[in-house]
Amino acid sequence: MIVTEFPRDLLMTGVIFGMAAFVWAGWAQERPPKQVIWRVLLAVIGLGGAALAGLSLPAAIRNWNGPTAIEVGGPAFIAYVVVFWVEVIVMIVLSVVAARRKRSDLIAPLILAVVGIHFVPLAWVFAQPVFALVGVLVTAVAVFATRPPLKTAARSFWCGILAGPILLITGAVCAAVGAAALG
Repeated sequence: MIVTEFPRDLLMTGVIFGMAAFVWAGWAQERPPKQVIWRVLLAVIGLGGAALAGLSLPAAIRNWNGPTAIEVGGPAFIAYVVVFWVEVIVMIVLSVVAARRKRSDLIAPLILAVVGIHFVPLAWVFAQPVFALVGVLVTAVAVFATRPPLKTAARSFWCGILAGPILLITGAVCAAVGAAALG
C-alpha cells in the first residue's frame, strides 16, 4: 500500500500530513465537548502533527535531490497543480455559499471533504495507493461530521478529532517507511 520508490515524497508526506493534523486539531478547538479530556486529546494530536512535520522536514531537505514522482513540468506535476487549484477554488466557493446560506457550521466538513476527495487522484500523481485510502477515510469523516447535533460540539471538532489521527498516523508511517528506504 506504500510504494518505496520515492522516499523523498514519503518524507514530505510526513511533513504535509503532520501539518494537516496540527491544523485540523487546532480548528477542532473551536468548540469541543465540555470535558477537558477532549482539549487534551486535540493538543496531543496537534503537537504530534507539529513534531512529525519538524522531524520529517530536515530529512526531506537532506534528500531533496532524490527521486520524486513529480518532476517540475512533468505530467504528474501538472496534474498536481491542477488538482491543487481546483481544490482551492472549490473550497472558497463552498465556504462562501455555506456562509451566505447561514450554514457556516458546514465549512469545516465541506473543506475536509474536498481535502479527502483530492487525495484520490493524488494517489496516482504520487504513485502512493495509501493516499486513496486516506482520501476515502477523511471524506467519510467529513460526511459523519455533518451528523452530530451542534449542541454537542462544533462540526470542526468532529473533523479534527477523527481526521487528525488518520493524517498523523499515515504521515508517521509514510515518513518512517521513507526514512527506512533511504537506509
